[in-house]
Amino acid sequence: MYSGLVHAHSGLRWIALILLLAATATAISRWQGQSGYTDGNRKLYLFTLISVHTQLLLGLLLLFMSPKVNFSLMSDKLYRFYSVEHTAGMLIAIILITIGYSRSKRASQPIVKHRLVGIFYGIGLLLILASIPWPFRIPGAGWF
Repeated sequence: MYSGLVHAHSGLRWIALILLLAATATAISRWQGQSGYTDGNRKLYLFTLISVHTQLLLGLLLLFMSPKVNFSLMSDKLYRFYSVEHTAGMLIAIILITIGYSRSKRASQPIVKHRLVGIFYGIGLLLILASIPWPFRIPGAGWF
């Protein structure tokens, strides 16, 4: 079960990243272009939110199951990354994405909706990219 969760969490990150990149780019381009808020935009933003929350649930399951998470070995770089840095970075990013989506739903003007999504999703994307265990950063990490 652990191996399947790791593969699901690692593989689904690409879907979440692609959706997050598309949502951020769409929001910023529509914000700068003064475009209206369409139903397609709302669905893209919602599916992005759902994908990062799915990743959160898989990540929380792995947090309690993974042998790489060990809070007593904080001097080791690998354990510290998975126990603290990866977890905290992803939680903060998902909180920001959720705030951006929620605030954009309550905004009345289309430009404000796109601006909120663009800013919060963009900051969330940067935090996620910084917190992913890339193979060139963490020994033993893979692309999938």
